[in-house]
Amino acid sequence: MRLSIARGLGAALATFSLLALAPAAQAQKKYDTGASDTEIKVGNFVPYSGPASAYGTIGKTHAAYFAKLNAEGGINGRKITYLSADDAYNPAQSVEQTRKLVERDGVLLMFGALGTSHNQAVQRYMNQRKVPQLFVSTGATRWGDPKTFPWTMGWQPTYQLEGALFARHIMANRPNAKVGILMQNDDFGKDYLKGVMDGFGDKAKQFVVSQQTYEVTDPTVDSQMVALKGSGADTFINITTPKFAAQSIRKAADIGWKPAHYLVSVSLSISSVIKPAGADNAQGIITATYLREPSDPGNQGTRELADYLAFMKQYYPAGDPNDSLNVIGYSQAQTLAEVLRRCGDDLTRANVMKQAASLKMALPMLYPGITLSTGADDFFPIKKMQPVRFDGTRYVPFGELLGS
Repeated sequence: MRLSIARGLGAALATFSLLALAPAAQAQKKYDTGASDTEIKVGNFVPYSGPASAYGTIGKTHAAYFAKLNAEGGINGRKITYLSADDAYNPAQSVEQTRKLVERDGVLLMFGALGTSHNQAVQRYMNQRKVPQLFVSTGATRWGDPKTFPWTMGWQPTYQLEGALFARHIMANRPNAKVGILMQNDDFGKDYLKGVMDGFGDKAKQFVVSQQTYEVTDPTVDSQMVALKGSGADTFINITTPKFAAQSIRKAADIGWKPAHYLVSVSLSISSVIKPAGADNAQGIITATYLREPSDPGNQGTRELADYLAFMKQYYPAGDPNDSLNVIGYSQAQTLAEVLRRCGDDLTRANVMKQAASLKMALPMLYPGITLSTGADDFFPIKKMQPVRFDGTRYVPFGELLGS
């Protein structure tokens, strides 16, 4: 009897011990909506249609990279389910798609969503619901304000930084310039313009002789280009998205206007902008980059380019590997993958933001000398740019890296 009681007591203690240990074992894994032992749901919106549909290839590159990760076993054993919606570059649709992804589809986070006005339209919503709005595809300065919007983080260099760099280059190299500006009439254009004006400082009125705007629903910017030429401007700051960038480059050639031309980096794509505009028409354009140019002879033979080209060939064969927009998508996806790896088994939204705010990494396709870093009070991951000039075939770097 005593032996039986002892055995029973031992079994009970063993069972109790296992039960006591179970919560501790379970506590090692933490999940919020959108994450589980097998899956991580990631949401996105990008214009696959509409006036900025050239940017849709970024979302396709994201999807291709996550397909590559999934084929290799996922992240810490979990597959990424990437839900990317078409907002047609319309902020109202951005709001609708975001609500569906967060409330109906239950994504863990939103990632790489494109457009300044479009992300601004959902920024308060995302922060009120405490859902990460991570690595947005826009350089607006408002994405780097962790005190006001702790759930929102940018990725690329800011528009204001780039605009200021253009202005300073003009003042240093064209002290008597007459500057004409074409800008998209929304938050994207206004943010760039602020950088330009801040760069000129108290000399802005001396330099800027004409400002023309367009709406994303406009069919062309032909009349604005004619007005800029008529103003006597000999220097052109072109704050446009790809469709209108290509139009403006071609129109300048058609009307015989040959200003010194500064083009914003969001439209430097050779595939989406330069080729449609005509490479001869784009010769001499100055812009700035933070990424390796796949067609640059200086990158040939490097491991970084070889890996990127192999990825494109296998997972996104319909995409143009020389399109800088695909390099953006590839690099953004690598950044998110690193954040999710660092999260381990703590896939809560709070930990996603914690890991995103503690990065220091050298992405393969970032321009040599440029790294990505963040901190609890630093939500601007990429802070440097390289000035480049289009020589009729490719972009050629000149000068030193600029930025902080």
